Amino acid sequence: MLLRPGHLSLDELQAIHAGGQPLLIDPAALPAIQASAAVVQAAAAGDAPVYGVNTGFGKLAGTRISADDLATLQRNLIRSHSVGVGEPLAAPVVRLMLATKAASLARGHSGVRPVVIDTLLAVHNAGLVPCVPSQGSVGASGDLAPLSHMVLALLGEGEFVVDGQRQPAAEVLARHRIRPLTLEAKEGLALINGTQTSTALALHALFAFQPVLESALVIGALTVDAARGSDGPFDARIHALRGQPGQIDVARVYRDLLAGSAIRASHTEGDDRVQDPYCLRCQPQVVGACLDQLRHAAQVLLREANAVTDNPLVFAEDGAMISGGNFHAEPVALAADAMACAIAEVGAIAERRIAMLIDSSVSRLPPFLTANAGLNSGFMIAHVTAASLASENKSLAHPASVDSLPTSANQEDHVSMATFAARRLQPMIDNVAHILGIEWLAAAQGIEFLRPLRSSAPLEAAHALLRQHSAAVPVDRYLAPEIHTASGLVHSGALAHILQSLPDLPALWQPG
Repeated sequence: MLLRPGHLSLDELQAIHAGGQPLLIDPAALPAIQASAAVVQAAAAGDAPVYGVNTGFGKLAGTRISADDLATLQRNLIRSHSVGVGEPLAAPVVRLMLATKAASLARGHSGVRPVVIDTLLAVHNAGLVPCVPSQGSVGASGDLAPLSHMVLALLGEGEFVVDGQRQPAAEVLARHRIRPLTLEAKEGLALINGTQTSTALALHALFAFQPVLESALVIGALTVDAARGSDGPFDARIHALRGQPGQIDVARVYRDLLAGSAIRASHTEGDDRVQDPYCLRCQPQVVGACLDQLRHAAQVLLREANAVTDNPLVFAEDGAMISGGNFHAEPVALAADAMACAIAEVGAIAERRIAMLIDSSVSRLPPFLTANAGLNSGFMIAHVTAASLASENKSLAHPASVDSLPTSANQEDHVSMATFAARRLQPMIDNVAHILGIEWLAAAQGIEFLRPLRSSAPLEAAHALLRQHSAAVPVDRYLAPEIHTASGLVHSGALAHILQSLPDLPALWQPG
């Protein structure tokens, strides 16, 4: 894959995330890279103090460093900042970090030599995963600790994760015939200033949530039919009057999923219910609003993945080096917080649909979806599990971006907390997948009580897919393994083909 600095697409980022894509920087970027490196090399040879080139860092910016110590300064920067803790980041996240850092440096405003970018890509293309602890960044002055661990491995001093085991970086690089990187002036700072970790974590969540949201649409529609809900709330005219694009698109998906259902046709006459509960009829309004937030987040993250976010920045056209704050990850933090709210809401309304299904006074199905309630508890406690997960997500959705702790002796006195904002999305997605797995089992059980009537072709396909792994539940049995299997299918995107079979499917994941 040819990386065009500043012009990466969301599809290209998703391909990098998936792995198996050798990367090459567009050769047209080379002159700008070389020009910015020349500016830094001239500054390093000069007498004037230039931050990050011949001075200390942060609160120590007033300390002048001699020319003989400039390489040591950069190496010490990486060593001293490699202080992360926690479990290593997942390989897809690290792949995105390597690729987006290389693409950012290749825009020619960071002052690094081409060999720095070449080494990042050599490590990526060899399938190597630097060991990067997941905790330790506050998302300002860049993702300093995680990026330092990534770079430390490139220097041959850190570790790589190979087949799940940590191995010394020097040995791994030698096996793959990759020369350890030796840093020159400013290069260490350029490598670790930036938002590539928080951005990669947020993109990782965006890509992981895509199949979960697609599953939520299919499973939510199946629940509408299991509860013999109305398709009136999905009428296009309602949603056109509001004009919210996500809502319009989600309603269209629900109309297509429910079209042709014999279950719906069986009670269009004589049904005395005036309106369905919100968890059924307000799905376009709720899930559509979540989709709009995710689309906005995708747009922010795409811009950030293409951005230059280190400091100071080099402008070769006039030889200027200007200190600023592009490393502050507030855009990522706010986007991740919006994603957290959207993820939590998709799970919250799914939990309400499960509660509705087991309540016979609302669903008109047998209590707790079991024919002999009392002797059997049915889905009573499966719903309790869903409720506990929805509650967890409420706590996890608290915005991280509103917190700030000053660091570096108050030099870095407002920080974004973007890295945690993005990192906490993954357990939230797992919780939603489990909730949806439970709902899928419950909705399929509800459909059993309506036989011989059949749902629409897409929803019958969703029912049949589940029944390949989980039989109907006429009496109580051990359901935990089946919940795990259903949740895994939600995560895997196994329901995506059902959406893809719909006519005129809207482009759900376009960022704007």
